[in-house]
Amino acid sequence: MARIGVISVSDGRDYVHTGIADFIRTTEDRLVAALTAAGHEVVRGTDIISDNALAGSVAREVAAAGVDLTVLHYAVWAFPHFSMLAAGATPGPLLLLSNIDPVQPGMVGMLAAGGALDQVGRAHTRLWGDPEDAALIEAIGVRATAAAAVSALRGSTFGRFGGRPMGMNTAVANTDQWQRLFGIDVEEIDQWEIVRRAEQADAGEAKAAREWLERHATVHYDGAKLTPELLERQIRSYLAVRELIAQWRLDFSGIKGQPELTQYFATMDVTEAFLNDPYDWNGPKQTHVCATEADMDGALTMQLLKHLAKTPVLFADVRHYHADRDIWDLCNSGQHATWFAARSADPAENLARVHLYPEVFFFPAGGASVHHLAAPGTMTLARLTRKDGDYRMQLMLGEFETYDEQTNESLMKQSTREWPHAFARLDARAEDFLSRFGANHIHGVPGDHRAAVRATCELLGVTLDEFTRDPR
Repeated sequence: MARIGVISVSDGRDYVHTGIADFIRTTEDRLVAALTAAGHEVVRGTDIISDNALAGSVAREVAAAGVDLTVLHYAVWAFPHFSMLAAGATPGPLLLLSNIDPVQPGMVGMLAAGGALDQVGRAHTRLWGDPEDAALIEAIGVRATAAAAVSALRGSTFGRFGGRPMGMNTAVANTDQWQRLFGIDVEEIDQWEIVRRAEQADAGEAKAAREWLERHATVHYDGAKLTPELLERQIRSYLAVRELIAQWRLDFSGIKGQPELTQYFATMDVTEAFLNDPYDWNGPKQTHVCATEADMDGALTMQLLKHLAKTPVLFADVRHYHADRDIWDLCNSGQHATWFAARSADPAENLARVHLYPEVFFFPAGGASVHHLAAPGTMTLARLTRKDGDYRMQLMLGEFETYDEQTNESLMKQSTREWPHAFARLDARAEDFLSRFGANHIHGVPGDHRAAVRATCELLGVTLDEFTRDPR
């Protein structure tokens, strides 16, 4: 959850403030209790703002605590210039919140402050209602979660292993634009480092990891494209990338893979799957977003969704549309985290549904493709794309589906059986989606997180491009 600052603003007349201070504190207490009960960490202002000096000092103290979102709270009429001074001392996202009370005009205070902030171009959001209204607390939480996600991007580093894959323009972003809009640096790392370090990786751990995979997943060795030696090479590549992530302090990454590694070394499917997983053979771990084909905007979308949903994030090609069923096959090599097979906290439950198949003819170097069928459930699907150089977030709701075994097999065999699949029913008309979706890759997280994505776009100044089935 997020860290939220709460600052109450009052009337500047001493005799008025004295008479309403207890009411303000009581209302603030209720707000703080509700936010805390929702799982957020709350940093309260040390005093109610009732003069110019407090407006600056209290706001600076709250800002110094590293809050993701600052809430200016209006339980009563408040002098608007106090809010202006507090906003000037608050660099992060700002939310104005008023109570609904016919006696104390908090709403008037919020509107006066909001209008003044509008006049100087200070961005903010406004909400109103009773702290015991669960919908209001959820709305504040959504805004705070979005603010935390945006804050987490700033000062982060993306590791780009290799360059543009197979002429894929949508996989390459402008590093200056990333720094300006998102505050992200890009570290360029040659794929040779993966090859070099993989040869030096711990052979004992690679062997133990291979045996762990053999116990928990189904490994289909064929003696040519997939052998124990090739699987261990893929595992050593994972260990090499983990080492590089630690050395360069990478927050998220992408690996080009094609064509050099996939033709002459091994595919990165195992590496990418387990970086995105919340576990490996050593036990639970933090997920590390890693995009195949070094897809920069794909990785950025995934990193945002990870911060919003707190789950692994799917990466897939929009591989095929089954018009007779109105479903899409989201499928891309071995990129899907194994967690999506059952979405279980128990790795064994997920891996029981995972098959490691020999790579197909696209990848002559061989190795294992990490195959499974994604578990059913509601999904938020999104992708940052660029139109005429400007970013837009293309967003939709979807539902992952599975069917009887025969149908599942028939549908998977129509594309590439060995790769991971997710059958998705999108809240988008096929003709609309195919006409304007701006990439071949799409990303998703379980649940409906559209409200948080919308708030994130607003904070970033990114255009929201939302798909629905309604006629436009």
